[in-house]
Amino acid sequence: MADIAFLSSKPSFSPLRLQDRSLGWQAGAVVLGTLFLALSSYIEVPMVPVPVTMQTFAVTLIGALYGWRLGAVTIAAWLVEGAVGFPVLAGGAAGVQHFVGPTGGYLFAFPITGALVGWLAERGWNGNRVVLAFAAMLLGNLACLVLGTMWLAVMIGTEKAITFGFLPFLVGGLLKSALGAATLKLFSGYKPEPTDLRPQE
Repeated sequence: MADIAFLSSKPSFSPLRLQDRSLGWQAGAVVLGTLFLALSSYIEVPMVPVPVTMQTFAVTLIGALYGWRLGAVTIAAWLVEGAVGFPVLAGGAAGVQHFVGPTGGYLFAFPITGALVGWLAERGWNGNRVVLAFAAMLLGNLACLVLGTMWLAVMIGTEKAITFGFLPFLVGGLLKSALGAATLKLFSGYKPEPTDLRPQE
């Protein structure tokens, strides 16, 4: 008697389903992810000592769509590009000096942020549950701000670091978290076609 092979009814954490793709697909996703991160760096509001950009939006979204492992790898690859001289950091900046200056803590926090959001997404904090997706994005933004501010505090003191490196970014982090959750919800409407619904002999 013939039966039908169905895909698992358990929803994927990401509509991209990169965890089920080949290494070639995943490598391509890394390249596209670094391009997206680079583009987000050019959307900038100059501030001192740290500018406001759309980088954290891109970092959290990459984590949520790629998962914690591939997300962290993609973000790290983007940072390596910036360190070796490609103009992919905030405002088209490049060079290793940005990793030891006031922005260094935020840059090093990005892979951790992406991994955190990706880890939560894999556990259901994703576009299928938009409130949890928002919470995951918000936690990622807060983690980035806390780690970046700690680095900045070593350079300019705790009070100044909180005043200039933490508080001004809270509202932006909230808005970018909401935008990230909405984007994930939009993506979650995409359902890939089953790969095999043919009768089995």
